[in-house]
Amino acid sequence: MDNTHKVAVVTGASRGIGAGVVTAYRQLGYAVAAVARSIPPSDDLDVLAVADDVSAPGAGARIVEATMDRFGRLDTLINCAGVFVAKPFTDYTDEDYETVVGVNVRGFFEVSRSAIGAMLSGGGGGHVVNISTSLVDNADARVTGALASLTKGGLNAVTKSLAIEYATRGIRVNAVSLGVIRTSMHPTDPGGEQAALHPVRRMGEVDDVVRAILYLEQAPFVTGEISHVDGGQSAGH
Repeated sequence: MDNTHKVAVVTGASRGIGAGVVTAYRQLGYAVAAVARSIPPSDDLDVLAVADDVSAPGAGARIVEATMDRFGRLDTLINCAGVFVAKPFTDYTDEDYETVVGVNVRGFFEVSRSAIGAMLSGGGGGHVVNISTSLVDNADARVTGALASLTKGGLNAVTKSLAIEYATRGIRVNAVSLGVIRTSMHPTDPGGEQAALHPVRRMGEVDDVVRAILYLEQAPFVTGEISHVDGGQSAGH
């Protein structure tokens, strides 16, 4: 492809929010490296399917190398890969901890470190977007997800840290902090329990998240922002 076209890497790209983001960036004219542990090859020549586990050591380097080999540049990284395990805190196992921290923290570190390195080498700047949760700001007795708060709270903090670290080098770093989004984890809400967690009394849709990410992509004066897409959760109940 003509490497003047921009390129995005999207993790967690096989379904849900990640799949929606892949489609949206293609509509913007970006080529996309779509990353997931299991993902079939794409018929679209401007979509590179990369089957890898972001929590595995070396995954970030492999993903970025494959992207650069195919497209010659990297402009945006959307860290959509994430794990949520809802349990009372004392019921979490060591395996739960390793899984959640592995994907949410190690996965972020693996891919972002290599992606930012490629952006710096390319000299044209770039953009990183992390997916967080409003539970970080607004704990809710109805939702037992301490490992989500532990790991995603770290992402909120590092979003601001990296935004400042790279502010003069053309790399922006933002986050989208979510309420409950209708995905395969919550495909329906027959009793209205998920909707009731939000002041607007509905679940979010994948398109709500995609719109927020696209806004951040096209807002060059915005960095270090934690943008809440949560139906009012962060404002209160």
